[in-house]
Amino acid sequence: MPRRDDPNPFDEEEVNPFSKGAGPGSKLHFPSLSSLHLGFGNKHDATVDIPLETMNDSKKKAKELAAWETDLRRREMDIKRREDALSNSGVSTDEKNWPPFFPIIHHDIAKEIPIHAQKLQYLAFASWLGIVLCLVWNVIAVTVCWIKGGGVKIFFLATIYALLGCPLSYVLWYRPLYRAMRTDSAVKFGWFFLLYLFHIGFCIFAAIAPPIVFHGKSLTGILAAVDTISDHLLVGIFYLVGFGLFCLETLISLWVLQKVYMYFRGQK
Repeated sequence: MPRRDDPNPFDEEEVNPFSKGAGPGSKLHFPSLSSLHLGFGNKHDATVDIPLETMNDSKKKAKELAAWETDLRRREMDIKRREDALSNSGVSTDEKNWPPFFPIIHHDIAKEIPIHAQKLQYLAFASWLGIVLCLVWNVIAVTVCWIKGGGVKIFFLATIYALLGCPLSYVLWYRPLYRAMRTDSAVKFGWFFLLYLFHIGFCIFAAIAPPIVFHGKSLTGILAAVDTISDHLLVGIFYLVGFGLFCLETLISLWVLQKVYMYFRGQK
């Protein structure tokens, strides 16, 4: 029967192996983990906290952005559907706004033409203004020639060229190009290419002004300028300026044709 003074065999013994007087009755002392400095050698190690709120906010913003893009796409499709319905019903949605002092056509490149195509559309618009300038100057030069004894017939012909050429050039090739840029319609692009070639042909013919089809002096071409400069220097100067304008218009038109064709091929 065990006595009260007998040691407990399961009791921990304090044994210090490094002490000289360590005996079987001494207990071992191990340092607690809480008293140790854990880390990478720093005295004061900082804890890095990654808040979950930041991740939740980014996911929330991504969802809101996706919802906003979906809503914007739906509105664009709705607007396009309404415009198509109005165009199919024959109701015109183009309000006349150009020129500002006397609006006769609808023209708003900044709002209706895509940003990447606006520069090209402005160049085509400069081409249309160029043919208008050529035809107006042609009337002025032929009027001077008529005053100097050239005959009234050439004046009436030059006036007819201007009255027909300015609106027809807008209706036949500039407006189809404008609408083709807005809708990316291959049919409208094809219509533009076909009639713009006739425009370039007329500019080349007017720059030469041969005495065929049209009355020779009703167009300010090089042949008419050479014919008139020997009789009246002033008339010859007016005709030479007209010849230069038609040549410049031809070059600009060829440049526009090349740029539009490259744009059309890139869109396909």
